[in-house]
Amino acid sequence: MTPDLKEMRIDLACALRWAARLGLHEGVCNHFSLAVPDADGAMRGNRFLINPYGWHWSEITASSLVMVDADGNVIEGDNEVEDTAFTIHRGIHVAAPHAVCVMHTHMPHTTALTLLRDGELKMCEQNALNFHDRIAYDEDYNGLSLDNAEGDRIASKLGNRSVLMMASHGVTVTGPNVRECFNDLYYLERAATFQVLARSTGGKLRTLSDEVVALTSRQMAEERPKLAERHFSALRRILEREEPEFLN
Repeated sequence: MTPDLKEMRIDLACALRWAARLGLHEGVCNHFSLAVPDADGAMRGNRFLINPYGWHWSEITASSLVMVDADGNVIEGDNEVEDTAFTIHRGIHVAAPHAVCVMHTHMPHTTALTLLRDGELKMCEQNALNFHDRIAYDEDYNGLSLDNAEGDRIASKLGNRSVLMMASHGVTVTGPNVRECFNDLYYLERAATFQVLARSTGGKLRTLSDEVVALTSRQMAEERPKLAERHFSALRRILEREEPEFLN
């Protein structure tokens, strides 16, 4: 295993364990994946790492992750891949080159927004502004994604956006690497939590001017990679100290 691939596995395992710590998981369901370069070094989405079927996220290790190809063949690993995990992630990795890392969850507050008819994340709060013009909405729920056609449909709804809010289902967050993707996942749930709490009061949400929204969005875009690196590095330090077995 190359050093780069080892680090990719460690980062993905770290993200899964932290998602479990934060309550962003759902039993042994939901899935995180990370595209792996082809033999020639190109990133085409033909191969990706993904968490194994039936493993709780709190027990994931770097070596337990499965590598599969776009045809569903297991290239590395002794574990299986859940069917909906493969179809959703395959569709996105193949269709959206910018989605190097893909995190699909039913995390509570973000998923709660997808249950509302007016379920958009409103640009009324600082964390939400990090996602200005970065969210796509899929208004159609067609049951479990058990075939490639549904996975492809989901990918088409994402387009060139970073986040897909999936009606009556959950959310998929994508990014250029594990660190930025997890950072977005974390702050999206924070933003959704605030908005669900605010809505529960029965009061009206504040509005911000278009100028402030645009300015803050640009500021967030500049800070996002640096924040993600600092944030995830801290999470890895903590996990390496408290659960070092995830490195194996």
